[in-house]
Amino acid sequence: MSLNYAEIDRVLLELDLAGAFVQEIVQPNFDSLALYTYKPGAAKTVFVCLASGATRIHETRRKITKNEKPLRFNELLKSKIKGARILSCNQIGRERIVRIELEKAGAVFVMPRAEEKFQKIQDARAKIQETDTDNEEKCERYTLFIRLWSNAANVFLCGEDGKIIDSFFRRPAKNEMSGEDFVLPEPGKSQKIFEAREFEEIGGENSEHPLSYSEKIDRFYSESLAKNSLESLLIQAEKWHESHRSRLESALENLNSKRDEFLNSGSLKHSGDLILVYPGEVSSAAGNFIEVDDWETGGKARIRIDAEKSAQENAQDYYERYKKAQSGLAALEHDIRLTEKSISELDRKYEQMVQEKNPIRLEQILRKTQTPKQLEKKAHPGLEYRIDGWTILVGRDAEENDDLLRHYARGSDLWLHARDYHGGYVFVKARAGKTVPLEILLYAGNLAVYYSKARKNGSADLYYTQVKHLRRAKNGPKGLVLPTNEKNLFIKLDESKLRELEEKQGE
Repeated sequence: MSLNYAEIDRVLLELDLAGAFVQEIVQPNFDSLALYTYKPGAAKTVFVCLASGATRIHETRRKITKNEKPLRFNELLKSKIKGARILSCNQIGRERIVRIELEKAGAVFVMPRAEEKFQKIQDARAKIQETDTDNEEKCERYTLFIRLWSNAANVFLCGEDGKIIDSFFRRPAKNEMSGEDFVLPEPGKSQKIFEAREFEEIGGENSEHPLSYSEKIDRFYSESLAKNSLESLLIQAEKWHESHRSRLESALENLNSKRDEFLNSGSLKHSGDLILVYPGEVSSAAGNFIEVDDWETGGKARIRIDAEKSAQENAQDYYERYKKAQSGLAALEHDIRLTEKSISELDRKYEQMVQEKNPIRLEQILRKTQTPKQLEKKAHPGLEYRIDGWTILVGRDAEENDDLLRHYARGSDLWLHARDYHGGYVFVKARAGKTVPLEILLYAGNLAVYYSKARKNGSADLYYTQVKHLRRAKNGPKGLVLPTNEKNLFIKLDESKLRELEEKQGE
């Protein structure tokens, strides 16, 4: 149940925000907002919730979790009213609409500079004659309307002209968007009287430090709604885990089934051998099968053939399928390991969700799982691999090469690049007191060949040197460097090394 008008009045009276400064604005999720305010001796965090059935405003002493990604309305408020002074804060009639008048003097200030700035403005105004307004320093004025209607809650920031600068929820159909006039509702016809709840079930009245009205409200909603919210989010987390795990398990089952087929690939070679031992059976076959004596089993073996091909051609088909199965087995094992790793990571994330007791934080974790991998914020451009304690960074194009070289590579890092081929830069991050081992150099070399035009050749000469021995080519294209003190390294692509690196990517 949302707060009624009587409860809102009681909260605003207790908050006493007139004269306070807005120190910070935090939007933890998509239905709440927190204003950090301060005036001498009274630092308060004003929490506003717009969730249906739980709309409210009150002081909170809980830590508000910041959203990992900056949100639109939060960033707007920070640019407009951070450092502003609250002139007044009251409810409009019984409409459950809170009006906060704010004044901001120039640049963003926080306490104590904001207070000093406004004191100077007030002193200057006191000396100015009523008819002399040209010398008065101009302040920006804003009005923040907080509409606490259960099914239509919203927050609006308006300018002095009464037009909406922006709103928490943009609703074009209701003209609740930038540039529209903010229109107050006509006074309600209903004269129903509400009384403020005392929230006696929260307790605290008989303690040494009785709870304030805001504290009671905060505890009431935190305990009741958080429990329901947490349960709801955990149900979402369970569904997310089950759907993703089911898909991965299905993929793993298919991969294991293929592996079983590949492990039995010896039968393909044996069929080819039998065809060559009985070539006459192929030439005289009336259909697409032949039956011959099998010296391994002592019985008959039924083999599918192509009647239009000779015995040698049919045998060759079986030998090629055998070779393909043998070469594909290693790649298949690699895919199985990656899938098993994904299942373990999925279980780890789900366990993290189950252990999380903060519903806001859990909501943020769930939201992050729905972000496409390509849109996730990365610590640096390109790819990252970790193996045996060493970190390898890879740029895949000129843009990534240049960015890594300018901002992420250090002088003692090792740089590798394919000779005479366009391609990515590979950096092996230096470790204090350590020399890059040959095995790590070979891993990095394989990456340098793989992410270059030399990939289709399967091998290439590389040169490598420390980053401090690179010189930018004057007037050259982006990322182009000229190495000195370089050494040569010949690399033939090793698929097993590349697969091992892929398994360790980003660890």
